Amino acid sequence: MTLPAAAHDLVARLPKVELHLHLDGSLRPLTALELGLARGLFASCTTVEVVADRLRAPMPCRDQAELLAAFELPLTILQDAEALERAAAELVMDVAGDGTIYAEVRWAPALHTLRRLTVSQVIAAVAAGTRRGTAQVRAAGGGIQVRLIAVAMRSHSPARNEAVARAAVAAMAEGLVGFDLAGPEAAYPDPLVHRRAFGIARAGGLGITAHAGEWGGPAQIRRALALDPTRIAHGAPAVDDPALMAELTRRAVTLDLCPTSNWQAGLFPRLADHPLPRLLRAGVPVTLSTDDRTVSDLTLGREYERALDPLDLSVGELWAMDRHALEVAFLGHEPQVRERLRAQMTAFEAREPSLGPQATD
Repeated sequence: MTLPAAAHDLVARLPKVELHLHLDGSLRPLTALELGLARGLFASCTTVEVVADRLRAPMPCRDQAELLAAFELPLTILQDAEALERAAAELVMDVAGDGTIYAEVRWAPALHTLRRLTVSQVIAAVAAGTRRGTAQVRAAGGGIQVRLIAVAMRSHSPARNEAVARAAVAAMAEGLVGFDLAGPEAAYPDPLVHRRAFGIARAGGLGITAHAGEWGGPAQIRRALALDPTRIAHGAPAVDDPALMAELTRRAVTLDLCPTSNWQAGLFPRLADHPLPRLLRAGVPVTLSTDDRTVSDLTLGREYERALDPLDLSVGELWAMDRHALEVAFLGHEPQVRERLRAQMTAFEAREPSLGPQATD
């Protein structure tokens, strides 16, 4: 089914909020080629098409492990401050082109220290890139706010992740607002190994989220809840456990869902089978994001359109989910930013008859 032109136009114009977006999974293929050539990582005859193919995971993959293999090349390239700053700046410009007014970009700083950068230097480079990208968007007549989430890795030692947490807290003035845990769930299923790192992050004022449910079903989401997050990255298998859905709703824990990525990772046989609509209509707090723009060959606009078809959300449901994303963004220390963006979304809604409360019926 093809979306009606009016729906396509509305999706393009919606002021969007994206909360689940990975820097290393969103590297532009041309940038990867140029950076790789400059660093001697490619033969001179390598083409952008070849690089793009290496940056994109199969659609669909056999499992999460095959999806994660697509991150090997960007992690090889993004090992110096210049590359990190450029990638971050370009990602800001890319998401602004989707009509995004607020985005939280996440990445694992400890994975970018293979060429002698410290974790703090990695964070500083990405923060500089987001500032540069934001300024370039503003100079072009647009507007976007970007904040950062530091990711700890399941496969790293507790001590290493505690160091990342301390560096993340120290960088809050640079726009770092959250702390996350990611990596292969099947090989490292227990997030509580890293409880102390989360304690450091929480005590320092960072928002808490964690990846869960890309393997292991509802049990993995319950494990993540033991970290007391306010948001969970993914978490779609919660739909198979009514008690878990009730707990998520009662505790107001939001699932930052990425349907295309979940289908690509082999969680569901078809995109149309993704449980986003069932979770939303059951009252579970949810948001919608791309996860990885390049790995999944995706934009947020296309993900919104897929929410309408084949997932069959109404425009009103899509808009309500978008507005909820702003309310759960990690802006607790910047209420004025949230209020300014809230006013922007309210003004847009007032100009769009299809977006009133009646649109969710």
